[in-house]
Amino acid sequence: MSAAEPSPAPDDQGVMLTHPDRVYWPDVGITKAGLADYYTAVWPRMAPFITDRPLALLRCPEGIGGTRFFQKNAWKGMNSHILALDDPHGDPHGHLIGIHDLGGLMGLVQGAALEIHPWGASCADLERPDQLVMDLDPGEDVGWVAVMAAAREVRARLEARGLVAFVKTSGGKGLHVVAPLEPVADWDRVKTFAHTLAQAMAADSPERFVTTVSKAKRHGRILLDYLRNQRGATSMAPYSARARATAPVSMPVAWAELDMLTGPAQFTLGNTVERLASQQADPWAGFHAARRPIAPDTP
Repeated sequence: MSAAEPSPAPDDQGVMLTHPDRVYWPDVGITKAGLADYYTAVWPRMAPFITDRPLALLRCPEGIGGTRFFQKNAWKGMNSHILALDDPHGDPHGHLIGIHDLGGLMGLVQGAALEIHPWGASCADLERPDQLVMDLDPGEDVGWVAVMAAAREVRARLEARGLVAFVKTSGGKGLHVVAPLEPVADWDRVKTFAHTLAQAMAADSPERFVTTVSKAKRHGRILLDYLRNQRGATSMAPYSARARATAPVSMPVAWAELDMLTGPAQFTLGNTVERLASQQADPWAGFHAARRPIAPDTP
């Protein structure tokens, strides 16, 4: 190591952060150490959504302006605090990625994981999802008010089927509506349920919604991405950073505050800790207690 290089910085989880001053978000000056500080601050709220479940990572070793790649499997040289998980239906020579504690999250930061995308199932039962995610992805010329209205419609349809719905910003273009599930239905059942719900919305309002990924069909409409609910698929973790300009995060919000939001990237690494400190209650505090099964007689 040359004299010009900063020494590795240990955090309080025993993980050495090499090059802690490396800038990951140059437009706002956020470094690797800054990302570690952020995740340490939000850990109590984020932990239940990312521990002990397979994770996919968006790694950006040079920051958001450099090379980026998705990492779904354990890699040679990964930090020892990161877990290599066995997948009974996966590559016998490969392992999924997981963490069990804050040290594991710091290991992900050391590995330049700027985004964290968990499975919809925990390691306790990889074959039965414990959440359903509807990703609302607006096409061009779709206003924010229309995205909020779509989220409320998804909520109403989920509640009509006996589920409880929570909402968060994506940190990208849209909103995610998430229903906690009792892990009793398998992947095919949950995917079919989500697909049927999305198809019904698109059939009722074809001028507003589509269920196909084709960009040619999405102009002026919102994609109801139900494919997050299949085995191996992932979605953005609550409180995860995004590898985008201004360093936005995916933020859980209360339904009552939806109208006060200015857009999907309103919350950032720079303002989230202040938001959490000023909140009287966690809007997703009841998430895990709200788990419901998908009823066998629902579509």
